[in-house]
Amino acid sequence: MTFRATILTLYPDMFPGPLGHSLAGRALAEAKWTLDAINIRDSATDRHRTVDDTPAGGGAGMVLRADVVARALDAIADGRPVLAMTPRGRPLTQRRVRDLAAGPGAIVLCGRFEGFDERLFEARAIEEVAIGDYVLSGGEMAALVLLDACVRLLPGVMGAASSGDEESFESGLLEYPHYTRPNEWEGRTIPDVLRSGDHAKVAAWRKRRAEDDTRLRRPDLWERHVGARVGRPLARSDEEGRS
Repeated sequence: MTFRATILTLYPDMFPGPLGHSLAGRALAEAKWTLDAINIRDSATDRHRTVDDTPAGGGAGMVLRADVVARALDAIADGRPVLAMTPRGRPLTQRRVRDLAAGPGAIVLCGRFEGFDERLFEARAIEEVAIGDYVLSGGEMAALVLLDACVRLLPGVMGAASSGDEESFESGLLEYPHYTRPNEWEGRTIPDVLRSGDHAKVAAWRKRRAEDDTRLRRPDLWERHVGARVGRPLARSDEEGRS
């Protein structure tokens, strides 16, 4: 089953962009996944190809029309999950990325201006997704992030099947720090344990550093990790973020 990504956007020329390079680009060329970018304006019905209008109730900016976006979506809907990239969405998690990568692909809506008419989400099964607590000029950059996270997990994309097993968030922790040659650089040396050849000691050091760094840098992740170890139920907000 090939992972199929379809992007609904006002700027289809932004794709594949960075996804045409490195691991994702190689996988795209090898047909391990496919990408189509469709212009939402193609679903407008007036001669000006209008896709937006002023906000009801007044205010600055413009709002993407529900009828136009729904028409574009309905023309390609095929059972794949539909995700809208919006800062009002639930935070994207590694767990959700893994679920998406294991499926047939996704249809991704890229917002612009002040966002989408809320009735679009009431009338269609659309998952609102955010990649962080900040605002971008549009959903295209967020869509690139989402797809890069998914594509790298597809079979055969990373060189070794286990390459991502110990990365940040896979175990609920940040990843341990890495080192490489030269052994000494600007007076700083690689920790002795990593040059000891003792695999058990190396594994223990990496586990300890992952736990220490997570506790210090991301106390929210650490609390969730500790709660999972002792069987404490996640808070409702945690469960929703992982849905």
